[in-house]
Amino acid sequence: MSGKYVLGVSSHFHDAAAVLVQGDRIIAAAQEERFTRQKADWRFPENAIAYCLSRLPAGAHPDAVAYYEDPALKAERIVQNARHQMPGGARLWPQMVKTLGALSQELPAQLTAITGHADDVHFVAHHRSHAASAFYPSPFASAAVLVVDGVGEYSTTTLWSGTAEGLEPIGEIRFPHSLGLLYSAFTQYCGFRVNSGEYKLMGLAPFGAPIYVDRIKEMITLRADGSFALDMSYFDFARGPSSISPLFEGVMGKPPLAPDAPVTPFYMNIAASVQAVLEEAMIALARHALATTGHSNLCLAGGVALNCVANGRLRAELPELSGLWIQPAAGDAGGALGAALEVARDGAARTVPVGGDAMDHALLGPSYDAETIRLALEDAGLVYDRVDDPATYAQQVAKLLAKGRIVGHFDGAMEFGPRALGNRSILADARGQDTLNHVNRSIKFREGWRPFAPIVLADEAATYFETTDPSPYMLLVARLRAAYRGPTDRAAARAQGLSEPMDMQAAVRSDFDAVTHVDFSARLQTMTPGQGSRAADILAAFHARTGCPMLLNTSFNVRGEPIVCTPQDAITCFMNTRMQVLAIGPFIVQRGAQGDWIKRKVGKVQFDAD
Repeated sequence: MSGKYVLGVSSHFHDAAAVLVQGDRIIAAAQEERFTRQKADWRFPENAIAYCLSRLPAGAHPDAVAYYEDPALKAERIVQNARHQMPGGARLWPQMVKTLGALSQELPAQLTAITGHADDVHFVAHHRSHAASAFYPSPFASAAVLVVDGVGEYSTTTLWSGTAEGLEPIGEIRFPHSLGLLYSAFTQYCGFRVNSGEYKLMGLAPFGAPIYVDRIKEMITLRADGSFALDMSYFDFARGPSSISPLFEGVMGKPPLAPDAPVTPFYMNIAASVQAVLEEAMIALARHALATTGHSNLCLAGGVALNCVANGRLRAELPELSGLWIQPAAGDAGGALGAALEVARDGAARTVPVGGDAMDHALLGPSYDAETIRLALEDAGLVYDRVDDPATYAQQVAKLLAKGRIVGHFDGAMEFGPRALGNRSILADARGQDTLNHVNRSIKFREGWRPFAPIVLADEAATYFETTDPSPYMLLVARLRAAYRGPTDRAAARAQGLSEPMDMQAAVRSDFDAVTHVDFSARLQTMTPGQGSRAADILAAFHARTGCPMLLNTSFNVRGEPIVCTPQDAITCFMNTRMQVLAIGPFIVQRGAQGDWIKRKVGKVQFDAD
């Protein structure tokens, strides 16, 4: 393999990460939060960098470092915005001074220290980094590329044409006009945390009806060509720490929902309305991108590309769209990947990946050998069985799942991006609301109305869901086919006077209650056994045993914590929840085999041994 080694870095906003590439080959990638255990850790990713550098051959070193944005341009935008907002923007000045110091002094020194030479450090514009992360690993020879997020240096939305020659910029929308910041404003309004609760807003939307679309369109002008403009009198993110202004509250008619307060139908309808507006904007942008570039394929990146409901609508409603590929680490973590690939490419013609995309199923993080895992289990005092034959292992775990056990699955390389794709996953039977409620309440410690995603055998997905598209990265939503839905839908639940999300979720039933949402939708991950994923082999064994080709799959963590990285992380999560089985490396740990002592080890909850 020829090509120089380039280390990509993202940091100093959220989801700091490091990536190592050689030419167009992705060697390693990881987010800093997984090592520090601080969710969405924004700090310089020292631990992720150390992991990536450990994957270099003996004696090798990175030839270059690529940073995912231009700090000088970002600082310029921050200063210009503060000057423009005077004196009302004074609330931003303390944070501005801190950020400017980090970007101008701390960051350059940290980057230069990696290679020892400032000339080896390259700054790639934020949206070009995102676009490169979407197009270069994609399976397409050419594609339109859309990047939609909060804000980079100045850009909030950009359109690119991707060809063998690279990425050609076609158009942009600039700060403060931003779909990402619009969605974050409503995230705050509905009581969730900005930059982490947007997926909760998306999950809340199906409980409501989009009856406030007209009010929201007083705040944003949507044009036929996909462009848009915010009326900044409704928003405060350019002037202070809050996203919304008093006028925003006045138009919506109620104050923001307090964090962790009960969600009422009003806020459900708000969530449904802003989701509808976002989808309308994304469809218009995508249609314009395809028409303008003349390409029939589309690549997406930026935080808004993680809105899998909008992605599903793009696939369903754009007949001119031949192929859709979304970077699985679409947020800022993926910017480190794009920056590295852009610098490593060095102007050379792009080579289309052979046999699919170049992400290697996003399994790019640390892995641990059996001896390391065994020592961690023994240090924790856990009793385990060792099963070295892969087929036998899959059969034994499938048998436990068929008995209703909740299984923490830890195997191979950690996933890159926000989704657990099988290697750091909690698995369970997809049938039955008891499973949904148990995993939400006693394992994840999160809101009971939150949906879970299924992993589905790829050759069975179209039988059960209204889709024919593969979805290996859990970035598309599809509806369950009518034959597997119960008689009650959302309208019937509302007609019964149900207004609590939990009550509505319980009323709307399907054959796969644990993984279908209140609108019979599911965020699919399709899997094919025999392609290196043990989770896929367990799923195939479960299908053979039960006739059900899907399992609940959720990230191996609890609310407020990052996905587990190390064996010790997995063991801690297992011991501090009501998880019944830990399938880790070649070992199977069953709670019932541990005895009463495990009760004394648990910090958060008490539970029966089984």
